[in-house]
Amino acid sequence: MHHDRRALAITAVVAALVCAAIAVVQRGGDDDTVAASTITAGADTAVAAAAGLDTTGTAAPVDPAAVAAAAVTTTLDPAAATTVAPGTVDTAGDLDGGADTTGDACTITVRELRVGDANESVSCLQQALVANGYYTGAVNGTFDQGTFAAVEAMQTAKDLFVDGVVGRETAISLGIWPDEASLVVHTPPPPDGAVDLWGYTLSYVATSGPDAPPLPEGSGSGYRLVYDRAGQRVWAVDGNEKVIRSWLVSGSKYNNELPGTHYVYSKSEQSTAWNGKAILPLMVRYLKTRIGNIGFHGIPRHVEDGSRYQADSELGTRLSGGCQRQADLDAAFVWDFADIGTKVVVI
Repeated sequence: MHHDRRALAITAVVAALVCAAIAVVQRGGDDDTVAASTITAGADTAVAAAAGLDTTGTAAPVDPAAVAAAAVTTTLDPAAATTVAPGTVDTAGDLDGGADTTGDACTITVRELRVGDANESVSCLQQALVANGYYTGAVNGTFDQGTFAAVEAMQTAKDLFVDGVVGRETAISLGIWPDEASLVVHTPPPPDGAVDLWGYTLSYVATSGPDAPPLPEGSGSGYRLVYDRAGQRVWAVDGNEKVIRSWLVSGSKYNNELPGTHYVYSKSEQSTAWNGKAILPLMVRYLKTRIGNIGFHGIPRHVEDGSRYQADSELGTRLSGGCQRQADLDAAFVWDFADIGTKVVVI
């Protein structure tokens, strides 16, 4: 019965978001907010994220030299790319959440746990469920139906998305998610006026060339952007495997950036969040979901006063509902680096 009510609630959320998107389209803003999803796993997490999308933000003016002729992009492959006008609706958001302190004796070492898994992280999960009063079975390291039922009960009680799968939000609520800050490498702020290997000014959180942290394993090859979710870091790599620039971002709190190889399919100088209250400058999209689009963009601005939604010093911390927020200088660089068709490797 709880599961049925929860399913109805999620359906209502999705319906409300679609209606909101349609309303924006009717005002002349959106072209692909509810486009067909390319997500094959974790789509329910995208729905949960959508329930907490940003309700603030608008863009301050950007340097015209950095975004000249940006309103409409050219396409390399009409079948694979989309021409997008200013005002396109995309996802961006935050949800606040707090972790219980009663189950934090251990942390899991994987991003997701589900029925059939058998490892030490499942034992950690079971210990936390016992400590929080949701599980009375054996702590045996096997994610069985009893563990699944306990996870569902916990998700229902905490008003999380109820699917019996343990991802970031569920693990945080149980106090077993690893310390993310320990995975983020902060490089020293560059001197004023310092530039990358292409001559673009470095932001407060950017570095270049040999000073950049090493590329992670499995980051692909060729001309590309590499986004490491765990480290909240992006690398721009040229065709000779040279790191042109690397910088910190504020990515999704929900791990709904699908890992794998994607390609930039559209760009907009200015994009609108789903509720029309947040403007996302210099949007470079590489992933469609059934809720909205995910891509790199500048830090959102508040519609009410034009102020920035977060400080550059907060980059490296997961704060968005899906996209990767960047310092303005990094967003301007990505705009020029990532033409339609550019490879984006998410790990």
